[in-house]
Amino acid sequence: MNDNDKQPGSDTGGPNPWMKSLLIWVGILVALALFVALIGNREPGAAAAQIPYSAFLDKVESGAVHDVNIAGEVVTGTYNDTTKFRTFAPQDPRLTDRLREKGVVISAKPEEGAPIWQILLVNSLPFFLFLGLGYFVLRQMQKNTGSGAMGFGKSRAKMLTQKEGRVTFDDVAGIDEAREELQEIVEFLKDPTKFARLGGKIPKGALLVGSPGTGKTLLARAIAGEAGVPFFTISGSDFVEMFVGVGASRVRDMFEQAKKSAPCIVFIDEIDAVGRHRGAGLGNGNDEREQTLNQLLVEMDGFEANEGIIIIAATNRPDVLDPALLRPGRFDRQVVVPRPDIEGRVKILEVHMKKVPLAPDVDARVIARGTPGFSGADLANLVNEAALLAARKGKRLVAMSEFEEAKDKVMMGAERRSMVMTDEEKRMTAYHEAGHAIVSIHEAASDPIHKATIIPRGRALGMVMRLPERDSYSYHRDKMYANLAVSMGGRVAEEVIFGYDKVSSGASSDIQYATGLARDMVTKWGMSDKVGPVEYAQPEGESFLGYSNSQPVRMSNQTAQLIDDEIKAIVQGGLDRAKHLLTEHIDQLHLLAGALLEYETLSGDEILKLVAEGSISRDDGPKSPSVPGAGTSIPKTRKPKGGSGFGNPAPAGA
Repeated sequence: MNDNDKQPGSDTGGPNPWMKSLLIWVGILVALALFVALIGNREPGAAAAQIPYSAFLDKVESGAVHDVNIAGEVVTGTYNDTTKFRTFAPQDPRLTDRLREKGVVISAKPEEGAPIWQILLVNSLPFFLFLGLGYFVLRQMQKNTGSGAMGFGKSRAKMLTQKEGRVTFDDVAGIDEAREELQEIVEFLKDPTKFARLGGKIPKGALLVGSPGTGKTLLARAIAGEAGVPFFTISGSDFVEMFVGVGASRVRDMFEQAKKSAPCIVFIDEIDAVGRHRGAGLGNGNDEREQTLNQLLVEMDGFEANEGIIIIAATNRPDVLDPALLRPGRFDRQVVVPRPDIEGRVKILEVHMKKVPLAPDVDARVIARGTPGFSGADLANLVNEAALLAARKGKRLVAMSEFEEAKDKVMMGAERRSMVMTDEEKRMTAYHEAGHAIVSIHEAASDPIHKATIIPRGRALGMVMRLPERDSYSYHRDKMYANLAVSMGGRVAEEVIFGYDKVSSGASSDIQYATGLARDMVTKWGMSDKVGPVEYAQPEGESFLGYSNSQPVRMSNQTAQLIDDEIKAIVQGGLDRAKHLLTEHIDQLHLLAGALLEYETLSGDEILKLVAEGSISRDDGPKSPSVPGAGTSIPKTRKPKGGSGFGNPAPAGA
């Protein structure tokens, strides 16, 4: 039976679930009513008045009794006024003589019990009630767990249908190489003779490897939408249970189901839950997991080949998988799903932006430039946040301003406009961020400035964001020195304007970034003439269960001291370059700090125009920011907030 043959509201073509529950409860109520009725009718004559035996004898002596019926020890009858009575008579041999003396009509019959069918029904009714209740509970357990109460070994794989929300390769962007490799599998399923005539065999398995959110599951859904063959999906955790042998039984059952629908595709998400390295527990391994993995290995490539079944699995932990699972013949292809580059991010943004009404000023490439390292899931979340911000403001279109605000919110957190800061702290924050910006403008190798703000977000009290023109896969020495100078520009600006004793702790993240970059230059990249092109960095390899194959770097005390001296010299060199630039362009520092106090946020174009022309124009007309100092009043269009922090979207070490 296909999906179109099923009745609406049911997965099996039967009655609706609420109808089943209603019938069960109606049956229980009818059984209870029948039980009460049978109990009430078990004793005949229950409506007659019960009298003591002594009162019965007095009535007989007074001649008030018309007739009696004796059934064992139970005596029933009527008075002369047709009133019925009932009593319990002991073994009295003189009772019959007394009745005859008073002219009472006597009838007798043996004591009758309830019919045998009534007795059986009443005695078995509680048993049937408990049996029905147990059946109802077991059916609910089956419905909730997806398998029978005793069917733990049944597979939980679900066949994916594409009634609505169908995903195709057109919906997958930014990972072209991975898409092409999987598209070949789909073509093989559609036309196997195209490859078979040259001796090619269909791949038995493909392993999708990538960071979380890069689109592994989306690729699997696209395969299901394109292939046109049955597509089973299951999670690796669905195999593992507390009972030994259950997982292996589920693997066998899953492949039995797949054989009936071959050719088909089976997608196992998060396969590392069941495919971990065997024996890595050092004697404390999970036997159930290992048995499940062994059965999976046999089913994928054992004595009985499962032709026409393609296994596609996804994981973000390939380092923990068992080598037997990764060999050709089981997973013939390992498809790496990387984080997208700038062109890939543009395509991903365009896919998600199709569902959002956009304003004319939205530029997907500018957004992609400001989101290096974002995965497909991150970009989808960014578009959604921008749409929510626009809806909150009552707009009909999502503009570039919403995307910028959403990007800042995703990267650094929401604005902290409730923070209360003194005027002195605001001025120091403005000069700190202006110091970063001025040094960046005059460092030729620095990335262009995108935005500067003194509005606190998350843990940062301010930010200068620079956007690279394109993705960089290697970084040159001149750019590293430029980044060092820019990172130290905020601390230098505080010292130049407010004095040595007024330097704040706001440059902690800047110092951390500069120190890490200088350490990488010395210990990893061989950019110190005194240390030379030798690697002294500590290993950062993958570790499994707390054990790492990498050995720590051994060095003498003299070498360690030399490395520390070189790191300090490089960071100090960046600080000296920043101090030289800010001292030479002190007027631009004052001008930009005043503009930040006035407007709180400035774009890169506004900063460049301010430095070149000395003023900027906004909707309320041209402004010429005053130099903040003693006795200077700065006009404010919004309540200013201040902070410190150095923002650069490029990864550490850039």
